[in-house]
Amino acid sequence: MKLMKLRSSTAKRINSVREPRVDPLTVQSVEKAFRVLTAFDGVNPSMSVTQVAEAIGLDKSAAQRFTHTLTKLGYLHKDLVTKRFELGVRALDLAYHYIRANLLVERAMPYLLNLSKEAEETINLFVQDDTEIVVIARFMSRQVLSLKTDVVVGMRMPAYCTAAGIGILSRLPVEQAVDILKRSDLKPHTPHTTFRMKDLLKKLEISASCGYATAFEELYIGDLVIAAPVLTQSGRPAGAINISVPRMRFTPKEAEERFSPLVMATALSISERPDPR
Repeated sequence: MKLMKLRSSTAKRINSVREPRVDPLTVQSVEKAFRVLTAFDGVNPSMSVTQVAEAIGLDKSAAQRFTHTLTKLGYLHKDLVTKRFELGVRALDLAYHYIRANLLVERAMPYLLNLSKEAEETINLFVQDDTEIVVIARFMSRQVLSLKTDVVVGMRMPAYCTAAGIGILSRLPVEQAVDILKRSDLKPHTPHTTFRMKDLLKKLEISASCGYATAFEELYIGDLVIAAPVLTQSGRPAGAINISVPRMRFTPKEAEERFSPLVMATALSISERPDPR
């Protein structure tokens, strides 16, 4: 259920581009092709042509042309019996090339591996995409099965109720962070979620002061998370790393005291050195 709720943000992004702004440089056919691809997710893993058309606001004829073309290119796969479509294996190429070409991932990997070995807990690397954060690298804990077994590279989470998101927002100019929070769908995912604006602003202030952020059971019950932002040369957030530990093995105080120094040291090592000018 939690995974379905989080993935509903995909549908919102698709709906938001059904009536794109007039832009003479935008190639509408390319935009529509990507809308077809992003219509497929964990909630809708396979669809008929009619369902694709309904999902993204195309007529059936246009949906048929787009699904046919994307199938020919390998980005969609068509079941010859059911005539339904699903993402093809070539859809992974975009993610693969992104990760291989991403300088943050390249720079962070040896430090994340070292942190994973030292902490023996789940480690994640995130980047921000507007009101959300996206997992771009992940090392699973060897201690126990993760509480978030559905979290994979590429998954999106709300920034406002995650330690990594708060860590990133705390290093943005206040007006920019407030704008992102105002455009977020602020709501309690658990009884522990911080979602009121005044409380979120206080949390940003605390995070900016101490250099790390916490989210104790704010998105998932039983999940304690400590995160620190990774900074660019100019001091802006390039992303954030977190350590996620289960409530069954640590109290919030124990988790914070034990892992905040580790996550901050790793984030500092990954961050670019400040510009002396």
